[in-house]
Amino acid sequence: MISAVVGIIGYLAYRLVIFDLWCNRSVNSTLKKYSIKKTQYQIIKEFYDNKGESISEKKISQLAKQYRQKEPEQFLAMYDSIRDKLEK
Repeated sequence: MISAVVGIIGYLAYRLVIFDLWCNRSVNSTLKKYSIKKTQYQIIKEFYDNKGESISEKKISQLAKQYRQKEPEQFLAMYDSIRDKLEK
């Protein structure tokens, strides 16, 4: 019984904390690799502002977590879209 509880707690700690930290570090290193000085938050905010959509800070934080865990390449795609819009 005790080992099952410890196992469940360990899995939840990994899934909710460690995995997100690992994903965050990976995305930040990718942004740094491409010399992008914007944060994940800034990229999402500017992307949706350029689309003409206003989203809350809470929604931006939720999207940042979702993108960094499931679709990390979205940050580069959004950044390219922002950059292309500025060049026009």
